[in-house]
Order: sequence, then structure tokens, then C-alpha cells
Amino acid sequence: MEITSKVMFVSMFTNIFLSIFKIISGLIFKSSSLIADGIHSFSDLVTDICAIIGAYLSRKPADLKHPYGHGKLEYVTSIIISLVILFLGFTIIYNSINKEIIIPSIIVVIVSSITIIIKLILSTFLIKMGKKYKNNILISSGYESSTDVISSIVVLLSALLMQFSNTFNILKYSDIIATIIVGLLIVRIGFSILKDNLSIMLGEQEIDEEYINKIKNIIFTNNKVKSIDSLILLKYGPYYKLIGEISMDPNEKLISVHDNLDLIEDSIKKEDDKIKYITIHVNPYESVAKIK
Repeated sequence: MEITSKVMFVSMFTNIFLSIFKIISGLIFKSSSLIADGIHSFSDLVTDICAIIGAYLSRKPADLKHPYGHGKLEYVTSIIISLVILFLGFTIIYNSINKEIIIPSIIVVIVSSITIIIKLILSTFLIKMGKKYKNNILISSGYESSTDVISSIVVLLSALLMQFSNTFNILKYSDIIATIIVGLLIVRIGFSILKDNLSIMLGEQEIDEEYINKIKNIIFTNNKVKSIDSLILLKYGPYYKLIGEISMDPNEKLISVHDNLDLIEDSIKKEDDKIKYITIHVNPYESVAKIK
């Protein structure tokens, strides 16, 4: 099973448990903010399912209509995730406006504490794996999960404050305010994921200098390369398309240039299988030197 799917299955089953645990606890112990938090965890479950589907579809091989594969389906999936999150966030805020004020049980504090620990571990795991494998779906899901940690903290604080509402009347609104805050947190992360993935859909390139320099060093292992004039790594979901220009001796025979380009491409793909498509243009070195 592909690593993204394995990680997302772990996240999915964790969110199934958390969403059921929070919603049932919220209904039993009369906490609307905990129910909202449970819906938030359910949104994580929805995003995990979308992520698994997106990871599978993005691995589809190239065809006549899609010569560079289907990697950008990963970003389409993340955009769907963001829209689901936005819808749930606005729904929670809307439903909290006219809710009945009920003091929740102190057990809500215990429930929130347990979910905070579990969700913190999960979100950290997702973000770490996403960065390790440069996978946008895992990173998006991880950051979305991190808002669940914050929302659980808000629920915990509101449950504590509500216990003193008989002494301080204004505290009776804590649960409503917490519910709205949870909704706003969900909306914020939804907008963030939407903005980031729309940017990548428009053709975002890799800007990690350390990673780019690693690729340049691989190219320079070929002694026929005099200079690297440009190097762009376009993001295509789980892989990259490399577009570059290098300079070689203008007296080099065409067959030699061709063979060396093949060697360069093989070296790059052997070193990093994430670079799936490579297009390199060769300039005559002397001409480049005169221009400079």
C-alpha cells in the first residue's frame, strides 16, 4: 500500500473514534461546543477519505490527454477538502446563534483533555510525514487536524468557565462563544488550504534551495556540463516536472550531447524518483559566456 494511503488510514480510524466520542459525549453531557468539536473531527474523517481517493487518483499513469500524468488531482482533492471544511465551519457558526443555554457536565473537561492528547499526536504525525514525503495532502490534513487540538482546548476552557456561571452570570455564554470560536477556526483553516492549493494549481514551483542545489549537484557530476542557466521544478502532486537549461561546449557533437542528456536524466531519476518528467535544453557555452 502506498505510504500516503497508509498514513491516511491511521488518521481516518482515529477521527472515526474521536468524532463519535465527542458527539456522543456532547449529547450526554449537554455541551454544544463539544458536539461542534465532534463535527470538526468528522470533517477530518471526510478529508481523510478524500485524501485517500486523491492519493490513488494522482498516481494514475500518463495517457494521451495527460502526458504529465494525473498528479494535480492531489490539489483538486485538497480544494474539495477545503470546501467541505468551510461549509462545516459556517454551519456551526450559524447554528450556535440561537441555541439554548445549558450548563455542561464537568466530565466534558475530561473528555476534551483526552481528545487534545490524541489529536495532538495525530496532527504532528501527519505534518511530519507530509513534509518528509513532500505530500501536500498529508500536510493539509495535518494542519486541519491541528485546529482540532485548538478547538478542543477552547471546549475545555468553556466547560470550566460554565461551572462558575451561577456565580458569574456572564459565563453562561461561554459554551456559545466556544462554539463560534470552533467554527471560526474551521473556516480559517479551510480558507488557508483553499488559497494554498489554488496557488499550486496555477503552476507553483519548488523554492527549497537545499533541494534545488541537490539536483544541480547531480547535473554537475557530468563533466560535459559547463553551467546551469536555469532550473525550475514544477509541482505535480506527488512528483515534479523539471525544466532546465544547461550549457555545453558548442563543438560537442550532437550525438554526444544527446547521450549526455540521457545520462543526466538517468542520474537525476535514479537519485530522486519524485522527479518524473525532465525537459532540458542545451545552450552553446561560448554564446552564454559572451552574453554574460
